Amino acid sequence: MSGPFIAVDWGTTNRRAYLIEQGEVVATERDDMGILSVPAGCFPAAVADLRARHGGLPMLLAGMVGSNRGWHDAGYVAAPAGIAQVAARLVSPEDGVAIVPGVCRDSDGRQDVMRGEEVQLLGAVAAGLAPADALLCQPGTHAKWAAMKDGALADFSTAMTGEMFAMLKAHSLIGAEMTGEVDADDEFVRGVEASGDNDLLAALFGVRAASVLGKRAPGAAAAYVSGLLLGTDCRARIGAGQTVHLLADGLLARLYSAAIATVGGEAVVVDSHASFVAGITRIWDMKA
Repeated sequence: MSGPFIAVDWGTTNRRAYLIEQGEVVATERDDMGILSVPAGCFPAAVADLRARHGGLPMLLAGMVGSNRGWHDAGYVAAPAGIAQVAARLVSPEDGVAIVPGVCRDSDGRQDVMRGEEVQLLGAVAAGLAPADALLCQPGTHAKWAAMKDGALADFSTAMTGEMFAMLKAHSLIGAEMTGEVDADDEFVRGVEASGDNDLLAALFGVRAASVLGKRAPGAAAAYVSGLLLGTDCRARIGAGQTVHLLADGLLARLYSAAIATVGGEAVVVDSHASFVAGITRIWDMKA
């Protein structure tokens, strides 16, 4: 195992840094210094400041910092991709700092990309938190569904599930009805069940109609719409009896676990932070 280093999961709105020694996290910090918060030309200073706070150790960065909107475009490795392929394509914008590339797929007329999620997905399998051959899901604004084969990221798809919910709530006709808390409650499950009709667009307009006709209690529509969207997402990816290893916690874990169970699958929750640490450590060790 190689020496200590600083691993950074650097996303669009947040950043989490880990000081890793002998494969173990000995210190961590999280802030809201995502790539959108770093002014143009200021990434070197932001990196230097973070590095100085952790003893000047070498750094390995993952996530949107390596995108064309971040510090330095680290490109993509084509799927299928394992840890060795990812580690072989690290990009070093300056001495002592490397960036993990993303993973892409471009075949059969379908294109997709991920950046940052590949570390968690590969790490979950490498650490034994998920089988070498498995279906993994990482929920979020853009939910990632990954087919793992022999420990490698064989194929994947991205669903704009979370972003669609936010857009509907902020900008659509039914946004005014989407009040109340979202959780894995009865109204959410009803939305998942309704997604089985395979007519999402009509079901969404039905949210407005149900409100006008007094058929849905005030404050219940947001959970119902969330169920519709997550149910549609899950039905497109899984079959009856299929196991999904879910890299999530808190509300997202509850929602996706309920949706997966409702459509006939089984969810196994995986520690996403442990998966990231495992993945980034193995990439670092293979690099060294």
